[in-house]
Amino acid sequence: MKLTLIHPAIGHRADESYIRTWQMEPLPIAVLAGLSPPDVELSFHDDRMEAIPFDAPTDAVAIPIETYTAARAYQIASEYRRRGIPVVMGGFHATLVPGEVSRHAEAIVTGEAESVWAEVVDDLRHGTLRRRYQGDQRPLAEIRISRDLFHGKRYLPIGLIETGRGCRFPCEFCAIQTFFSRTYRARPPADVIAELIQLKASKRVFFFVDDNFAADLAFARDLAEALAPLGIRWVTQMSINAAHDEAFLAALARAGCSGVLIGFESLDETVLRAMKKRFNTMRGGFTVALANLRRHGIRVYGTFVFGYDGERADAFDEAAAFAIEHRFYLAAFNHLTPFPGTPLFTRLKREGRLLYERWWLDERYGYNGIPFQPKTMAPDDIRQGCLRARRRFYTWQSIVRRAFDPVNRADGFMFRNFFAINGMHRVEVDKRDHFPLGDPAWNGPLLKAA
Repeated sequence: MKLTLIHPAIGHRADESYIRTWQMEPLPIAVLAGLSPPDVELSFHDDRMEAIPFDAPTDAVAIPIETYTAARAYQIASEYRRRGIPVVMGGFHATLVPGEVSRHAEAIVTGEAESVWAEVVDDLRHGTLRRRYQGDQRPLAEIRISRDLFHGKRYLPIGLIETGRGCRFPCEFCAIQTFFSRTYRARPPADVIAELIQLKASKRVFFFVDDNFAADLAFARDLAEALAPLGIRWVTQMSINAAHDEAFLAALARAGCSGVLIGFESLDETVLRAMKKRFNTMRGGFTVALANLRRHGIRVYGTFVFGYDGERADAFDEAAAFAIEHRFYLAAFNHLTPFPGTPLFTRLKREGRLLYERWWLDERYGYNGIPFQPKTMAPDDIRQGCLRARRRFYTWQSIVRRAFDPVNRADGFMFRNFFAINGMHRVEVDKRDHFPLGDPAWNGPLLKAA
């Protein structure tokens, strides 16, 4: 059996080339490849980097989708379905809105794929495909990864590794809590170490893509100690509460942790309380946490979210100034996004404040648009405020000032790449504004199941 795996792009802009070669490997594709039986002939196309050969022979297509890629994923699915090729969809968006996704595929996988993928493939072989497969949460010792399909594609030399799944925090806007029901599970450390050893020779840096590397501090500390002898360089995402545990930070530094992405979200405690992220202010708050990270030589990629009720007009400039003052390696200044299935989406819908029934499918919506009615500002005020903060943070003056910070320049590899990464983000500030979800040049129509 021939099975085609597709990673959809967010969208394509009609008047410019979308072929880009600085993307990271899509880990969900590697998971599906690893789960597929060895006698299945796999092919893979990354819609972000290459044109999809829709007429190439295949028996079935599988597409993992997220909310931002849903519009383009449905276009791709329709191309295959009108050629008589069955399509299976899964991923976060399929779990958050299964009724919608099932209208664009012969079958959907909700939940995690590990427990049902063998059954999906077997049913495809025998023509007995069911409409829906519900995956359950199994021990992460069952993860199987295969990156063979990535050979020959020009991805960044960054190895994406999963050490755990889920997060226990109740942040109102986050879809992670919905998908994983506020649980956390860790992979066996020996499995993580074995995967890193296998990839070490071909990757310059690793990104542990966990939703919250510090979700279980005891496990994370033990894993860090096990990583130390490998001599690798890595970055990850974690909640800021972990930055108040100096023994943990010392373990991260010994293990080769070069940087952490932290969701600061807001400098206003009232807004953090509304987000259900009051834990961000614990033990002296951001200033103490950042001083601890700096003491251990760990760089910071800080993220901020704007648009909550009570947001002040000066919040954007204040956040940008804060990020520059603390010499963040990178920073993101994003508008609040109500993802389907989250408590935030439910609340805004109940309050009648959603501007689109399904913003991710509405042709009027583009990247950076505000899909709801804020209470204290106009939607475009928030969009413009986010753009202003990004432009300020990524000025050349800011980039040079932050580059020569003692922590940011301490590692030659991270220092050399600082300019390329920050320069790329500088270009993206305006290039991504109003970027379409889906491909406006696609002719359609979308094929929908009954």
